[in-house]
Amino acid sequence: MNTKAKMVLDYLIVTVIAVLGALNFQVFVFPNNFAPSGLNGILTIIRHVFGINFGMLYLFLNIPLLIAAFYVLRSKKYAIATFIYVVVFSVSSILLRNLDLSKLMFSGGDGGERIMAAVAAGVFSGFNYSVAIRLGGCTGGLDIVAALVIHKKPSINLVWLVFGINVGVATLSFFAYGMDYAPVILCIIYSFVTSRIGDLILKGARTAAKFEIITSNPEELSQALMSQLHHGCTVLPARGMYSHTDKSLLICVVNRRQIADFERVLRNFEDTFVVVTPVTRTYGNFKHIK
Repeated sequence: MNTKAKMVLDYLIVTVIAVLGALNFQVFVFPNNFAPSGLNGILTIIRHVFGINFGMLYLFLNIPLLIAAFYVLRSKKYAIATFIYVVVFSVSSILLRNLDLSKLMFSGGDGGERIMAAVAAGVFSGFNYSVAIRLGGCTGGLDIVAALVIHKKPSINLVWLVFGINVGVATLSFFAYGMDYAPVILCIIYSFVTSRIGDLILKGARTAAKFEIITSNPEELSQALMSQLHHGCTVLPARGMYSHTDKSLLICVVNRRQIADFERVLRNFEDTFVVVTPVTRTYGNFKHIK
């Protein structure tokens, strides 16, 4: 697939997930009277209290953020992908508001089914967020703010900023929805599920385990690993400071599914010391494991 065709496909996918994002709010969020996390949560509360069109609010909020992102970040793909998502999400929200979606809406009433709605909404939101990020854009709102802040101060930690906004949304939910704790709990559940699903999709496919092995048999062990697991190793000279004997340090990164197989190989080599470290992201052209 050439570059132009891939770009068109990417923007088409952004369009689809934007429509799904708007549908997510209409089906799971609005019928169950809770505000999601981030700036969208604030807009949802404004919609609930004042009856203002959510799609229009979302568009007006993001227009200045998009302009700032275009001139500050200077990333054409980021600006276009985010612009498409914001516009399609806003227009879809406006159009869906006028459609009869009663057969699709999931209304949990006052029972525990509202928790299911928050979980489902969080899953869709996390999926949309991760796909938009993978395609070089974002889902607007707080994501643009985060990109702008990180661009100016790469070392800054945004955890407390995001946490503060979400705490504010949860607190406002208590008052906006009639002094009820349920919307607060639903907001927390939504935030947690969105974060977990987003991280799982963004990092899960590339998570691995790094084995650092101190051994006296580097050749035999590396051959066993390469023949049985089809993974290469990096060997470094090492010296044990307690025994003052020369050793070798083997470094090997394997898929999570292969950890048990890796340990079975190590059982055949008694003179080894192993340190296992989780790896959240890997790059490289490793051989495909069937």
